[in-house]
Amino acid sequence: QLQASGGGSVQPGGSLRLSCAASGASGRTLKTYSMAWFRQAPGKEREFVSGIRSTDPNTYYADSVKGRFTVFRDSAGNTLNLQMNTLKPEDTAVYYCVARYGRLITSEIRRAGAYDYWGQGTLVTVSS
Repeated sequence: QLQASGGGSVQPGGSLRLSCAASGASGRTLKTYSMAWFRQAPGKEREFVSGIRSTDPNTYYADSVKGRFTVFRDSAGNTLNLQMNTLKPEDTAVYYCVARYGRLITSEIRRAGAYDYWGQGTLVTVSS
């Protein structure tokens, strides 16, 4: 199971950090999973935000968040984090942490259906 945390309310221009941890007895660390963040705003379709593949230091971002958001794993590989800076009202959404064991091909990173595990979501509200 994936557990996302760190959501909340913030004013435009503010920052939040989301974290995603795994629970369960698979014996695998999150380093062996390709992981991503998706979000869904009210009345809108779910969209890819950012992702990182297993054994690949490269990170991937939606154009709408590039330069403002940073995705990274902690040094132990036990959590996936999303640092969100310069937040905008249009970033308001429920954010979901997702994972798939192994290394996804690059073209699959942005596809929601490529991931087997989904967290429960954490709400981010950006409003003045």
